[in-house]
Amino acid sequence: MDPTRVEALYEQYATDVLRVSYFYLGNRANAEDVTQEVFMRLMETNPDLTPGKEKAWLLKVALNRCRDLWRSSWHKRVLLGSPRLEIIPGKDEIENLTEKQALMQAVNALPAGEREIFLLYYYQGYSISQTAEILGLPEGTVSSRLSRGRSKLRDYLDGGDSLDPT
Repeated sequence: MDPTRVEALYEQYATDVLRVSYFYLGNRANAEDVTQEVFMRLMETNPDLTPGKEKAWLLKVALNRCRDLWRSSWHKRVLLGSPRLEIIPGKDEIENLTEKQALMQAVNALPAGEREIFLLYYYQGYSISQTAEILGLPEGTVSSRLSRGRSKLRDYLDGGDSLDPT
């Protein structure tokens, strides 16, 4: 792939890849490693990216790599139980930091399938069909996980049930 195109894609999407990776992993160093790996993979594999779909490809690769890291035994031994959430500021309407942290912690506590959908749908602004395409899931599955996740978040934020990420 042309190095100038990779550089342009990096300038345009690296922050999004970093944010999604960081939110998923809860560790800045690992998120930076994933971001670097995503762009290295872009250079090495030289995929035939459809114009306008570059961000989707980059985020899909990032989520796959995050899932791999999350499943690794090293990650479970070293990171589980430690605080997983530091906020990397993004564009959103929540102005109160306390509310923002509570919401981010609640989303972070969702099961992985629902959390990934929330990241893509709300945090990255993808539609249900785009989210389904990125994750390789049927639209109905994305809709139901989104609905189930909203319900869990509502209960959790209203002081009800606790969220169990298993």
